[in-house]
Amino acid sequence: MQGRDLLLIVSVMAIWGFNFSMIKLGVTGMDPLLIAAARFACATFPIIFFIRRPKVPWRYLMGYGLLFGTGIWGMASCAITFGLSSGMASVLLQLDVLTTVLVGVLLYKEIISPRMWFGMGMALVGLVVSILYTNGNVTPAGVAFILISAICWPLAGVMVRQSGTRSPFAFNIWGMLFAPLPLIGLSLLFNGVEVLEITYRQWNAEAWISVLFQAYPTTLFGYWVWNKMLLKYPMSQMAPLTLLVSVFALASGYLIYGERLSAAQWVSCSAFLLGVGLVLYRGPLPGAARAAGQKAAP
Repeated sequence: MQGRDLLLIVSVMAIWGFNFSMIKLGVTGMDPLLIAAARFACATFPIIFFIRRPKVPWRYLMGYGLLFGTGIWGMASCAITFGLSSGMASVLLQLDVLTTVLVGVLLYKEIISPRMWFGMGMALVGLVVSILYTNGNVTPAGVAFILISAICWPLAGVMVRQSGTRSPFAFNIWGMLFAPLPLIGLSLLFNGVEVLEITYRQWNAEAWISVLFQAYPTTLFGYWVWNKMLLKYPMSQMAPLTLLVSVFALASGYLIYGERLSAAQWVSCSAFLLGVGLVLYRGPLPGAARAAGQKAAP
């Protein structure tokens, strides 16, 4: 990978990690569903007027908007609102790697290698330990919401794949068109119509900073770079770099909010991310090729 591209990708991982702190900034005192709706409204307009609609059926765009907007980020915002720290939310959202593997097995009959089984087992053990040894940064409700988010992540990918689109960035923009209304509808269902008036009266500079950061650096710039690099480099090379998101999220959560992990959580989160890394990594393990060559040599 070229040095300039690697620096660009790492910068996006830093933005995506910092984004969890920005989500927390917005949902503190505000309805998380309406904050997410505002994010996607800003990310969609006015840029959608300059992006040609991808030639796919509308149902795929609607499905993607529902899954990506409400399922992934609406639920992730709710997870933070219901007590999950921004850093732990980023770590636990890596469960999407495991749910993606399961969707691949169920829908596409993909094979799970022994290394992937081992990595999944290690990640799940790390997950359980991090929940059991919480210092208040993990709540049952928060875990439930982030689990929904992790399940919706591969389903959004299935929607993109089934659409057959050749313009992933345009698909993302037009799909987000259908994200705000379901989020607003859920907010009204759970909180009543008065939530709109309350949010309007309480809307402040912190809400604007949160929404605008989520909409532009995170969504538009981040996904533009990511999709561009996916066309240039293999997914097996790109996917492990997403683990850096959790590193940056934990660091920003500590620096901004003073979020800390317990000693057991440091170990368990490391085990969790290492297990996820084993699932993501497709190449030979370090030293494996050398050992194979030595074995074959006369």
